[in-house]
Amino acid sequence: MAASDPQRALTEHGRVEVKSMLTLLRDEPLDGILASPYRRAQQTAELVSQGLSHSRGVATAAWLTPDDDPRQALDFLAERRERNVLLVSHQPLVSQLISLLVEGHKRGHYPMPTAGLACIDVDFPAAGIGQLGLLSSPSELSA
Repeated sequence: MAASDPQRALTEHGRVEVKSMLTLLRDEPLDGILASPYRRAQQTAELVSQGLSHSRGVATAAWLTPDDDPRQALDFLAERRERNVLLVSHQPLVSQLISLLVEGHKRGHYPMPTAGLACIDVDFPAAGIGQLGLLSSPSELSA
């Protein structure tokens, strides 16, 4: 058992779920993978990177932890050069970030279970301009 939430490891069930979601990412041209510094997020990102043969590896983003501000995440994303980026993070940040990108505020609710995947199309990471293209979970794939 982990001493704290940041140290908690990805479970075997979580590994299976992550691997099942790879089918949705196979045709996505990823320029980068950014992960929270939390252990399970790092493990998830590594599984995705290996499963997709992503040659650039995983970068750690300290601003992707559960309690970080989604507006600050947008600011950091705006500074990056990659166009197609996979973020590996946690709730509630993920739900708030989706809401901010798509609705222009962070009050919307987007359920994101373990290994859930949201694809958002934006020309530039800014509030309210994103188009939610996909919101999926491992349970939907097995149904």
